[in-house]
Amino acid sequence: MARFHFHQATTLTPEQYVAGLTDFGPGREKVFSRSADGYLEVHSQGPTEADVTEGSSGVWERLHYDWSNPERVVLTTTDSNTWGGSSGFTYTFKPLPDGQTDVNVEIVREGKNAKGKLLELVLGSVGKGVIRKAFEGSVKAIEARNAAPTAAS
Repeated sequence: MARFHFHQATTLTPEQYVAGLTDFGPGREKVFSRSADGYLEVHSQGPTEADVTEGSSGVWERLHYDWSNPERVVLTTTDSNTWGGSSGFTYTFKPLPDGQTDVNVEIVREGKNAKGKLLELVLGSVGKGVIRKAFEGSVKAIEARNAAPTAAS
């Protein structure tokens, strides 16, 4: 099993990050590089949870999103062509003294078949930088979506 933990300070509030994380509309792949629009299927969505299939490059997973706790969002893998077991994501949010928010994510990847076990091995050995870059990119993309428009000079 491969485990990753990343965090990044941001000007976003937890609510803004959760709104970006749970926006399953077109263009999601511009925020989350591992969630290609062609794979995206929202099976159901309520006020604090969703059942969504997403993926890219031949790897997909069905995730149960739960954002009922304002300080934590849990994505649990319920089906996948690659991932099983304890796979998923847990996001937590911590206010910082300077008014920013520290966004933390714990990612667990447990391969359920030969393809998954190979990807798990690759991610656990040399893929950490790719996963970190994708997380940091999502924070920047959500910040950009929430930036106030600047007045023309």
